[in-house]
Amino acid sequence: MKRLAIIGGGSWGTALSIVLAPRFPELRLWVYEPDLAGRMARTRVNDLFLPDFELPPNVAPLSDLKTCVEGADIVLSVMPSDHVRRLYQQMLPWLEPRMLFVSATKGIEQGSLKRMSEVIAEAAGARFAPRVGVLSGPTFAREVARGEPAAVVISSHDPELARTVQLAFSGPTLRLYTNSDPVGVELGAALKNVIAIAAGVCAGLGLGANTLAALVTRGLVEITRLAVAAGGQERTLAGLAGLGDLVLTCNGELSRNRRVGFELGRGRRLDEILSGMRMVAEGVHTTFAAAELASRLGVEMPITTQMHAVLRGEKSPRESLRELMERSLKEE
Repeated sequence: MKRLAIIGGGSWGTALSIVLAPRFPELRLWVYEPDLAGRMARTRVNDLFLPDFELPPNVAPLSDLKTCVEGADIVLSVMPSDHVRRLYQQMLPWLEPRMLFVSATKGIEQGSLKRMSEVIAEAAGARFAPRVGVLSGPTFAREVARGEPAAVVISSHDPELARTVQLAFSGPTLRLYTNSDPVGVELGAALKNVIAIAAGVCAGLGLGANTLAALVTRGLVEITRLAVAAGGQERTLAGLAGLGDLVLTCNGELSRNRRVGFELGRGRRLDEILSGMRMVAEGVHTTFAAAELASRLGVEMPITTQMHAVLRGEKSPRESLRELMERSLKEE
């Protein structure tokens, strides 16, 4: 594996380019904003999404998809979930069956309710059946870029792909574990952002550790319930892509989704909060998709249901919290 193409020049895509650069002779980073790509090429810094971190010499920031993707051995996609299908359709002329495709996007496609690996498979499937894996785990971009040790999961139904990516990406500060349950990994990665919004709401309301512990524990229950109903494995949600990512995102000050919830808890409107954010908080869209998916699969998700109502402006955070506490009593 000599050539890596990373599609998405936000904070996470940039951090991955920094940590993976020593593992590849050639690394191309596609950046949506041409002016930002130009600045990054000159200054070697992503001043918009990940300032204070210098790009390694072998990272080439580009704004042209063809130049970025053509000839790559691995295509690692890190774009927001609502852009995945469109970008893969645009890249299609330069994609090849020999390439390995890895999704590091955490979300569910609006409307279709498909996971990102399914979206990639459909988009590339117009020409060939792609080999797709999923990368997920408890990671904040700034900490990865700083070289702090982190562990993630590479999941695929294709064990050879998972092993190849594991060997290609693992290094002194990033450790990869293989996993054969992309359904559980992707839904765990997406749904933890919903619970993180709820965790932020609790913090914004001034609530303490007791409330957060209960929220995280019961949040994991409903994430697992939905993932299993969709075909995932329960044990996956006890691992890095489930519990690990959930704990990080619900507790970490760097979590964008937790920040959204915190501001909601303080009484701010959702549109006002989102308009002031430079980067995407995937949990907002995921909450709507998760509520719809839960309804489709007949799965009870009380925290998600309440967050859905709060985001729609139908209930206040305090009202939703009260309803959660006053639900009918039951066995754990």
